[in-house]
Amino acid sequence: MSEIKIDSSVFSEKKSSNKGNIKLQVEDLKAFYGKKEVLHGISADFVENEITAIIGPSGCGKSTFIRTINRLHELTRGAKIEGKIVLDGYDIYDPSANPVLVRRKIGMVFQKPNPFPNMSIYNNVVAGLKLQGHSNGTELDEIVNTTLEKVGLLEEVEEDLHRKKGTDLSGGQQQRLCIARAIAVRPDIILMDEPTASLDPSSTLIIEDLMKDLSKDFTVIAVTHNMQQAARVSDKTMFLFNGDLIEFGATRKLFEKPDNHLTEQYITGRFG
Repeated sequence: MSEIKIDSSVFSEKKSSNKGNIKLQVEDLKAFYGKKEVLHGISADFVENEITAIIGPSGCGKSTFIRTINRLHELTRGAKIEGKIVLDGYDIYDPSANPVLVRRKIGMVFQKPNPFPNMSIYNNVVAGLKLQGHSNGTELDEIVNTTLEKVGLLEEVEEDLHRKKGTDLSGGQQQRLCIARAIAVRPDIILMDEPTASLDPSSTLIIEDLMKDLSKDFTVIAVTHNMQQAARVSDKTMFLFNGDLIEFGATRKLFEKPDNHLTEQYITGRFG
């Protein structure tokens, strides 16, 4: 594999600061599928309104890691965790915690856009709100307009909100619709599992710009295989390898002067 050269000009312009409020704390996290341990004691703090990119080769535990953060991991038969994940001081795995409420506070956007196939564009956006009991039509209208405008989709679909299904949209539009659906319930954190992997370059850039904009209101944690993308959009970068946290820090520092030789080898394309 040829080495990857990343020019410093691609790094996010948003300045990272360790002085921000810690939104999420992961403490000695271990994840299992049956008896197989796939995450080995990971600890990390995620700062409010920052974008964290999670990088690493296939099979290193990236997707498992973010699935533990909103309690999707436990939906797999035989899956379990050890350790703590603390959101705003509250352990989301405490026995008293409601997993459904946790997933409302910590939304997820998947690699492949997944709008609800039998719902209109409008109903896709408000699906989560209706599950929460919201029924005021005027309020729902306002939320639909606001969220679709937030993801840059309102002008493109305004005339078709009730006429078209979410699945009638292009791939890039579907992904933005899924992001609108995620933010409509006003979560604290948005998780993204390779959100641009199935998109064309033009749609990818739109989503990257959207991620930067979303970080003004949300804490964003995104898995990516794209080193240039991690450099462009993230404040912090986490490098996982074989279920271990190898390095975690400011993106510019990690890419330009990593502390670990494995990090350097991976980001320069020597393996992975």
